[in-house]
Amino acid sequence: MTDKQQNKLWGGRFSESTDQFVQEFTASVNFDQRMYAQDIRGSIAHATMLAEAGVISTDERDAIIQGLEGVREDIENGQFQWSVALEDVHMNIEASLTDRIGITGKKLHTGRSRNDQVATDIRLWLRDEIDAIDAEMARMMEGLLGLAEREAATIMPGFTHLQTAQPVTFGHHMLAWFEMLRRDRERLADCRKRVNRMPLGSAALAGTTYPINRETTRELLGFDEVCYNSLDAVSDRDFAIEFCALAALCMTHLSRMSEELVLWTSAQFNFIDLPDRFCTGSSIMPQKKNPDVPELVRGKTGRVNGHLICLLTLMKSQPLAYNKDNQEDKEPLYDAVDTLRGSLRAFADMIPAIEPNREAMREAARRGFATATDLADYLVRKGIPFRDSHEIVGKAVAYGVEKKKDLGDMSLSELKQFSDQIDEDVFEVLTLEGSVSARNHVGGTAPDQVRAAVQRARAQGNA
Repeated sequence: MTDKQQNKLWGGRFSESTDQFVQEFTASVNFDQRMYAQDIRGSIAHATMLAEAGVISTDERDAIIQGLEGVREDIENGQFQWSVALEDVHMNIEASLTDRIGITGKKLHTGRSRNDQVATDIRLWLRDEIDAIDAEMARMMEGLLGLAEREAATIMPGFTHLQTAQPVTFGHHMLAWFEMLRRDRERLADCRKRVNRMPLGSAALAGTTYPINRETTRELLGFDEVCYNSLDAVSDRDFAIEFCALAALCMTHLSRMSEELVLWTSAQFNFIDLPDRFCTGSSIMPQKKNPDVPELVRGKTGRVNGHLICLLTLMKSQPLAYNKDNQEDKEPLYDAVDTLRGSLRAFADMIPAIEPNREAMREAARRGFATATDLADYLVRKGIPFRDSHEIVGKAVAYGVEKKKDLGDMSLSELKQFSDQIDEDVFEVLTLEGSVSARNHVGGTAPDQVRAAVQRARAQGNA
């Protein structure tokens, strides 16, 4: 390729070729080529609009569209030669189009700039990825609902400070994870609204003198509305930052889930078992079964958090309008998308396959005086003020620690030494089943409430 060919799309003002290192340093085609489908789609819509506006003829439009479809076919068949000399996905596709159809290909760029072109492409690409991520979120959420429904009455210890607090059900715990994802999915849908605004037609920064019709292009590309200020349209990357923010938060939720899964699969907890296909072994310790999927998701959270900071820092000092800095927006965004989507897919596959060790969970709930609050509530119902009840139960727990007895294992005579208000009916509240069933209100851990929450979530279309 000659120097003239290398700069054929913008080289008229230049008297020498770009330095070879600078050419490679400033090129983005190695990573932005993944937007080829969106670039071609945007160009087809642009050509269609130009013909409707009378800027190009219908024959020229048809030649451009046919040529672009041929370029797409070559790319998808692995027959397209990407050139670093042509810098980016846009110029590679346009150069190939011109090679195919001649001078008509050069008319495609009428009334637009790479500035509004790339801003449009990345929004189209992210919109497609958001829809794919939403589908993985929905799949994972349905898995959580199914697991919650199946384990609605499975008792486990609930924790605060990672210390045994009160009995809950495993189904209730899974619904806590579900609520995290439900908020994430709401944020994703809200982000999509701001992604789905069209910059095309803003040209380099000030609009264009050609009689374009942005509404036509908007409708063809399925955007909700156009960007209403050309300066902002070509330089805005809020939508990418917003996506990375929600991705970082969603990954944080997945990381919290991962931490619990790692704990629960350990010999010390032994609450659950993960199928072998989600784990790996050790090269030296034959007994090991490592929960690699949750561990890796936990680790990947850091890179997505980093991408958010990267994009915030990228934009913090940029004057209007477009700057070359914005070439650096794509790799962090791409990786944030790939990481979130992959992590959700792994979890969506893994969640329904979790096998709880019900006996181990129940035995753990029996330890640690998990029904202490139930005993305090029992005494309150007997007319004792809560603060006094709290003190009475504290003394009973201290006795239990000394005697190595849980509250439910004490005899009535042992319990009555702390309050003469304690009667035989106390054992109804000291059982694990009685404890969880007593929390029978919306948001509570009672098995009936867990099942009702699952049905409510499905009825609301949250999975």
